Amino acid sequence: MFVILPFLVLRILHNQLWISLSRYRTAEGKNRIVDKSIEFEQIDRERNWDDNIIFNGLIFYALSYTGDTASMPIWRTDSVIITILLHAGPVEFLYYWLHRALHHHFLYTRYHQHHHSSIVTEPITSVIHPFGEHIAYFLLFAIPLATTFYSGIASIASFSGYIMFIDIMNNMGHCNFELIPSWVFSIFPPLKYLMYTPSFHSLHHTQFRTNYSLFMPIYDYIYGTVDDTTDTLYEASLKRQEDSPDVLHLTHLTTPESIYHLRLGFASLASKPHEFKWYFWLLWPVTLWSMLLTCVHSKTFLVERNIFKKLKLQTWAIPKYTIHYFSQWQRESINSLIQEAILKAEEKGVKVLSLGLLNQEEELNGNGELYIRMYPALKVRLVDGSSLAAAIVLNSIPKGTNEVVIAGNLSKVAYAIASALCQGGVQICTLHEDAYKKIKSRINQEAGSNLVKHKQNSAKVWIVGNGFAEEDQQKASKGTTFIPFAYSPPKKSRKDCYYHYTPSMLAPKYLENLDSCEVGVFIPKYLII
Repeated sequence: MFVILPFLVLRILHNQLWISLSRYRTAEGKNRIVDKSIEFEQIDRERNWDDNIIFNGLIFYALSYTGDTASMPIWRTDSVIITILLHAGPVEFLYYWLHRALHHHFLYTRYHQHHHSSIVTEPITSVIHPFGEHIAYFLLFAIPLATTFYSGIASIASFSGYIMFIDIMNNMGHCNFELIPSWVFSIFPPLKYLMYTPSFHSLHHTQFRTNYSLFMPIYDYIYGTVDDTTDTLYEASLKRQEDSPDVLHLTHLTTPESIYHLRLGFASLASKPHEFKWYFWLLWPVTLWSMLLTCVHSKTFLVERNIFKKLKLQTWAIPKYTIHYFSQWQRESINSLIQEAILKAEEKGVKVLSLGLLNQEEELNGNGELYIRMYPALKVRLVDGSSLAAAIVLNSIPKGTNEVVIAGNLSKVAYAIASALCQGGVQICTLHEDAYKKIKSRINQEAGSNLVKHKQNSAKVWIVGNGFAEEDQQKASKGTTFIPFAYSPPKKSRKDCYYHYTPSMLAPKYLENLDSCEVGVFIPKYLII
């Protein structure tokens, strides 16, 4: 009884590992089976995948009171053997015919259609069923468990091993990338009838009327329901190479907790990247482990893939945190990682590479000009997205505004905004002398007449960047609107003022595979450059 809760937690972690692995491999493109994007409806439909584990846990707790579970041994050979035989016999056979029955029009439209709504499967698709199906599957899989339990030969190994086996095979069959090497079937040819592959079950989700078997395709071969393209799809998926993107965005980690905001981790958290959850404190062992891993294995990694009409987009991340970018001794290491990413992109035939967030800082590499000077023959075009970010900020300023304050750490985006506003006849005010001098040196003399030093003003619009101190916020008058031009919005310390989000745009309808935005659409500027 006391083993049930830790086992349920283990199942959740196991499923999450499959989810992360599947998302990484499908984004990479290697061995991908179905080359389509996941839609928002599927993300919403599959977000409660852990309900199945909770449901099973409640049943296990209820059943633990019907028999003597305290004396159950850790291992019994006979229980393991009988469990294997019962699964290979009645469970697989009954599942095959139950599954075929679920594809009858009457049951399909009322039950199984819910599962088949996911054409592009993820590991968690395997447990997305109506409640009636969950009951049927539980009764089916309970045959080996109930038989060994009530005959008095059950063991912890047979129970937990069988459930983990079901989880592994279910996740593998829905992961959308082929991972079973061909040499496995060459060594033992009959294995073809005893173990399915991800491509085998993927055909069931695309063709519907073939490949009904649970984990053992033998019944499809016996009853003639094997899809004709099973072998060719398997071979084609194994031979498929990594994708070569047209556009690449190079970002980086921000805080240690930012790993949870990646789509590889939790899509629901990825949709709210600036929020800190209380349970992050409970995850500190995982957070610490990830920090150590980035230090030991400091290599750029793939985060996500997107499609915009005919363009293939990918996002890569530098394994460095924001704090590293403000450390002088880390600059050489960061530039080296960015340089390696640029050369790898050049090798892959990438047309445009966007240096996002702090990878484009002037103090670091002069907004990417360092690499252009180092490699003048580069075919890949380096951009920093500053003009687009500046345009978004300018568009966020209320019409009729004739006076604006610029505060915080200045950047290329800030200079572009200041220049455009001054040329448009809007007066720009700075809070500090050094900011005034920096902006003055970046804009032409005629526009500079609209730039003034710090003075007591009543400007209701403040354009702010990183490093915008809370004491500077107190200098603003009541009702001021703070519009950030940097990647992180200012901390809200004034209840009588208004705060905009980081410069962003709505996702165009042609942008596909944006399934990290599970709860709402939050598109950082660097995702659409």
